[in-house]
Amino acid sequence: MPVILLTGFGPFDGATRNPSADAVEAVAAGYDGPHTLVAETLPVSFARSAARLRELAEEHRPDAVIATGLAGGSTRVAVERVAVNLMDARIPDDDGAQPVDRPSEEGGPAARFATLPVKRIVRELQDAGIPSHASLSAGSYVCNHVFYTALSAAPGARAGFVHLPWSTSTAPDGATALPDVELLRAVRIVVDHVFDDEERTAGGSIW
Repeated sequence: MPVILLTGFGPFDGATRNPSADAVEAVAAGYDGPHTLVAETLPVSFARSAARLRELAEEHRPDAVIATGLAGGSTRVAVERVAVNLMDARIPDDDGAQPVDRPSEEGGPAARFATLPVKRIVRELQDAGIPSHASLSAGSYVCNHVFYTALSAAPGARAGFVHLPWSTSTAPDGATALPDVELLRAVRIVVDHVFDDEERTAGGSIW
C-alpha cells in the first residue's frame, strides 16, 4: 500500500491558526482512500521543519510527499513547480532565524523541480471548480525550504508543494479567502491524483 506523507504548517506571524494545518488534519481524519496517509504539522522554522521532514521520510519511506503551506493574499490554490536553493526571509521564523541570501542546502543544485503531476493536478482542481494554477515560484521562506528539502529527503518519491490561500475561518479582516471546505477538497484532490501520469500540455509563461 503506497505511503503518502502530507504536511502543513503551524501558525506564524501573529496568526493563531494556519489553514494548511487545518486542511491536512481534516483530510487525514476523514481519509478513506487506498493509500496509507501520514499527516504532520511542521513548525515554521527553517531548521526544525527540514529536520522533521527528513525524520519522517526516513521513518515512513513515503512513495509521495505532499507539503502544503499558506500563501496569504492569494485567491487561488497554487501547485508549485520549482523549488530554489535559497533562504531569504522577509520576517524571522518561529525560532527568530532570518537567513538572508543563504542556500537551503550547501552544494545543492540551484533548483529542483516538483515530481508531482502538476498540470494534471491543476486540471483536476479546476474541473472541481476550485480556483487554482501552476506556480513557478514558491518564494524564499520556509515553504520553499521545505519544498526543496522534500525533493531530496525521499529519493524516488513523488514530491511537491501546494500553496493555499487563507480559509474563511482563519483569514484576517479584509483578507481574500476560500471556504474551508474548498481547501479541504483541494488537498484531498492532490492526494487522490498524486500518482497520476502528468499531462504534457502547454501552460508556461510567455515571458
